[in-house]
Amino acid sequence: MILLIGFEGDEVSRIKNVLTEFEVYEVPEYCRDWVVEEVVAKAPTFEGSGNWHWRKFIIMHNLSNEEVNGVIKAVRSQGISAIFATTTPTSLTWKLEDLLNELIREDEYFRKLREEKQKMKSFYLDIGKS
Repeated sequence: MILLIGFEGDEVSRIKNVLTEFEVYEVPEYCRDWVVEEVVAKAPTFEGSGNWHWRKFIIMHNLSNEEVNGVIKAVRSQGISAIFATTTPTSLTWKLEDLLNELIREDEYFRKLREEKQKMKSFYLDIGKS
């Protein structure tokens, strides 16, 4: 199962078109205070758009590592950027809003880490040219 949050209608269509082997659901805003386990359980009954958050999330539930990698590759092939996550026994007990906030924090941390790594790489390349 794949849950989408923060995507516009055309993006949702493109994602569903490349992920036909999965159940893909938009998570509406009224679910933001629900426990993630409840969101997963009730996803087939959702109505309405999942385009309510300022960030884009793809939350994968019960997928193998191979499937997760395939989902990420397929979505990125559409030129769509998002925060990708898988559910865990711990995250299933969190409120959806809390999980999204944690995913944003993690995403910002890893972005800064990559930027610092790039800075260090270019710093060492500059030294090598002297």
